[in-house]
This record gives sequence, C-alpha cells and structure tokens, in this order.
Amino acid sequence: MRYRRVARAGLALVVTAGLAGTLFTAAPAIAEEARTSLAAAEPVKLAWGKCPASVAPGTPQLQCAKVPVPLDYAEPNGRKIEVMISRLASPKPAERRGVLLLNPGGPGGSGLAQPAELVALGLPTIVSAAYDLIGMDPRGVGHSTPVSCGFLADDEYAANIPPYAENSAAVVKQAKIAKRVAEQCAANDKDGLLPHISTANTARDMDQIRIALGEQKISFYGASYGSALGSAYASLFRERTDRIVLDSNAGTTSLDRAAVRRFGLGLELRFPDFAKFAAKRHASYGLGRTTAEVRRNFFALAEQLKRKPVDGIDGATFRFYLFASSYGDSAFPLMAQIWQSLASSDDTAVRRQLADNRLALPGLSAASEGAGTSPYDNTFSAFLAVTCNDTAWPTDVATYQRDVAKDRKRFPMFGAASANITPCAYWPRPAEPPVRITKDGPSNVLLLQNLRDPATPHLGGVLLREAFGDRARLVSVEEGGHGVYVYDDNPCALNLTTTYLVDGTMPRRDTFCSASKRSGLNLDATAQRTRDAVLARLHR
Repeated sequence: MRYRRVARAGLALVVTAGLAGTLFTAAPAIAEEARTSLAAAEPVKLAWGKCPASVAPGTPQLQCAKVPVPLDYAEPNGRKIEVMISRLASPKPAERRGVLLLNPGGPGGSGLAQPAELVALGLPTIVSAAYDLIGMDPRGVGHSTPVSCGFLADDEYAANIPPYAENSAAVVKQAKIAKRVAEQCAANDKDGLLPHISTANTARDMDQIRIALGEQKISFYGASYGSALGSAYASLFRERTDRIVLDSNAGTTSLDRAAVRRFGLGLELRFPDFAKFAAKRHASYGLGRTTAEVRRNFFALAEQLKRKPVDGIDGATFRFYLFASSYGDSAFPLMAQIWQSLASSDDTAVRRQLADNRLALPGLSAASEGAGTSPYDNTFSAFLAVTCNDTAWPTDVATYQRDVAKDRKRFPMFGAASANITPCAYWPRPAEPPVRITKDGPSNVLLLQNLRDPATPHLGGVLLREAFGDRARLVSVEEGGHGVYVYDDNPCALNLTTTYLVDGTMPRRDTFCSASKRSGLNLDATAQRTRDAVLARLHR
C-alpha cells in the first residue's frame, strides 16, 4: 500500500483455472537454519552517496547505498542481488538511539523517499533526532534489482485489484487475463528473479541491512503491507528487534487472499464517511441529501455506467475509483467532482479532471498512453511476485465464482472485485509456507488501526494482536482512512506512538483513541456497532 501517491492508495491499488506449477520453477525450500540468519561475516562497508535523481529531489541530506544480499537464502554464498537503502541521519547524534527502518506498503511500493516524506508530513523532530531514518526499495522493487512482467500501458491488466465481476461469466473472462499475465511473467523472467521475491526473503534482507548498518538491533515502522513485513521480521528475528510499530494491519505476514477479500468489508465500513461528506454538500455536488440517498445513488450510477460508460469509465472502474478515493478524506472533494461529472455524462469534465493527475489511477489513462511500457510495470510485477509467492491461492475458477457471488451479496459495493480471480491462481505453489507469527519474544510490538480503514479493516489489527499475544498492544483509533501515525492526525495515536518510539513506553493494555475534534464525527449505526465491539473487547 503506497501512501500519498495514487490517492494515498498502496496496499494493492496500483492494484488492482488450473494448477500453474509449470509456468516457471519455484525457488527451492529453505533449510530452517537458513531462514533466520546467515553465518556471521564481515559487515559490508556501505558507500553512502547521492540518491538517484528521482528519489526525494530537493532533499540533499538523504543519502543512498546498496547492500548485497543472497538471491536465494538456501544458498547464502551463491548469486547476489543488490538492495538499495536510504538514510536520513539524525541531526542530533548525541540524542541518536539507533535506526528506524521504514516500509510504506505495497507490496511493490518504493520506500527510498519515505524518510524525507515522513519528515515533510510532520514526523515529530524528537523521533527524527532519536533515529537515523532508513528507507529501502525492497528486493524486486525500483532500484533494488527490479522485476518486470513486461506490462504495457494499454494492457487489459490495469490494476492489481481485479475488476468488479457482475456475474460468473465475468470471472471466466478475468481468468483468461489472469492466466495470460502469469504466463507473461514467467516468460519475461529471464534472470530467474521472480521465485525469490517474497515477504520472508525481504525480512531476511532487512537483517542483512541491520548487519551492514552495524546495529545489534533495529526498530521498524511499517504501514499497510509493511505491517506484514514487520510481522515477519519480528517473528524470524525477534531478538534483533528494538521497537516495532505496525500501522494499518493486513492481519498476517502476507497479503493473502483473505486479506485482499477484506477490501470489500473495508469499503462498506468506510463509505458512510464519504456519504456524510457528500450529503452535507448536496447543494454543490448533488450526490444525495442523506447518507442513505448517496448510497442509493452510488449503485444507480454504477448500473448506469455499466450500460453506458463515460470517457471509458464503466461501472467496475467507478467502483475501483471510489475505493481508491476512500483512503483519505483529502480525496473526497475530487471524488465528488468526478462522480458529479459521470452522473451528468460530461465526458469533457471527466477527461479534464483525470488529466489533473491529483487522483491518477492505473488503467484510466492507458488509451492515451499508447502501447509503450506501463509506468506501473514494476509495481504490478513486484506485487504479483510477493502475493503469489507468499501463500497458495485457489487454482480453480469455480472457487472464485462462488466467492464472488457470496461477496457481491455481503459487500455489494466492492466485494465482487476483491474476491475476483488474480494471476496467483496460475502461479507456482510457494517454495515455503508463510512466516508464522510467534508469541515467544520481546513485548515490543505496537499495533495501530483505524476503525474504518477501507484497505485493512480493523479486523486485521485484532488478528495480529491475537497472533502476537502479550508481545503486542493494539491501539484502535476512531477514524476512517488508511494510515494512522503521521499519515493521519489523531492526536491520541500520534502521542502514544511518538512516546513509544522515543521513550519505549508501551501502553499497559490495548487502548482506544477517540476521534479528533476536527472530524466532526457523528457515527452511523454500523460505525457505532464497530466502536461498541472494540470498547467491549477492551473492557473484558
């Protein structure tokens, strides 16, 4: 999940039967002793220098370096690849207590600019003084030995979240695209990189980064999919962890199919926030006078666009657009503009608003880009490699047809998209099982979770809390949107997290943060039930 770009949408937005074991050779299983560490070796001497020009321009204090890591941890002395990291050094070395490694989500999200981005967004200076902030492009991403499936700008595969499936036939149609993409990825993988791009291997890379930095332990902040990566590291290398903050949690150590299907639940819980925004501004946008009317108008417009698209935007794309816009309140006004223009079939206005690029999404402008390489090629490819290599996905179309029909009823706004078939159905089986979270280890994991997160619903935080046991504390925040610490501005959550990172003070128990006054929150019935359930759990 990548923040602040693509409407703060990351997790899987630049996103989007039969067995697939013959497409390309899966990486061999890794011996247990190789999973947790490599034999001690001389630390790599890092050559810090200027970051690539595309990384955080205007931030000369941000430095970059490359860390060599094994492509295959089952053969630690074999072929090496390079992982690029960045560093925003503490401006007060006397106050520095260590390094804070960062990950913005995805999978497939570049993180080299994240140290500078967090500071620009308002990371408290006592945190940036206490740590060297370390960003990275995970293996396979950006400047770290990038992978490519060879996606073109006009590819039918326009997002890593599949399109909303109106019926079973639509699932079959998408299955043909998914199979072709899996075969294309295999054919394009000339260097044999794809089988080794996984959460477990990225966590192992993190420990090599720790060694290269000369640190006995590292602290970590990971958001969205970054929570899965942090959970994996805290389980594989638990004694090498200092302070761990996991924000907007997927619920496990991977972005598995269950986590992706929860996008449908997430939008149902989040939509009332947008509906309230729109209803209060009905005189301006005309989307509905009440939240119930806004919801009815959503389904009416989706049906209208299914019959008659506007400037290439059909009902499925409109649903995807709304999901992306729900990541942050700041995207609500533009979503309302787009909705208004679509409802009036104003092609010119829609085209102008899309060209604005404030909410540019993959696939929406493909027709004008021609058939060149897609700007999302690496993001799509890395996302698929990680999600498909991490866990086994169902391999028969009938399973997806059944789940799409079920989720279309349970979560009518978006469930038939998030349950739809992906290329993972045609990918080789994973070389190793997902990293298992362990309750054995230091009590140093702080979990942050908004109640109404569209991409990682509150359930994800609850699942991680249960998996970590007494190692973790869950901070439930009465807000909507994706991202808590710094990416949102709830003062209670901000203060708790900052105090933990600087002083090491964990909440004694799971904690509830009320909505900030700026939200003017009036909970609808669904949100009230969610809040009541959380509070009941906290006071059991």
